[in-house]
Amino acid sequence: MKTLATLSLLLFTVIFTSCDETKKVIDVAGSVQLTGNYTVSAINGKKLENTTNPTFTLSALDNSFRGTTGCNSVFGNYTIDLYAINFGQLAVSEKMCMDKSIMKTERDYLDALNNTGSYAIANGVLTLYSKTDRSVLMSAKKDSSE
Repeated sequence: MKTLATLSLLLFTVIFTSCDETKKVIDVAGSVQLTGNYTVSAINGKKLENTTNPTFTLSALDNSFRGTTGCNSVFGNYTIDLYAINFGQLAVSEKMCMDKSIMKTERDYLDALNNTGSYAIANGVLTLYSKTDRSVLMSAKKDSSE
């Protein structure tokens, strides 16, 4: 009976340990897939027409996020859990830009990043979804030189 209990415990441990390792591999693969430079093409379903669209870079090496809002610099870290993504606390420079449309785009961009809960990437386009209702918050095209 002790042997059966020990064997069951060992089997249970192996199964749950391997599931955790599989999840870690999937998370790393997702982070590597996201690595690259992006240009934001739409926020909240509205195509951006500015010549200074927000841009950002994701790096799997240290899960860092760096970008520009069209006016200010932004940086921080992101975490991935399967298809969930969180940008955590982002730091933003505080330069005031005179063009009000760029400042509105900046606010919308930062709000979208703060409210992101999941993502999808297909055909070089990264789509970020809301953590509350899975609505599309942002679309960004990955630079083709990657």
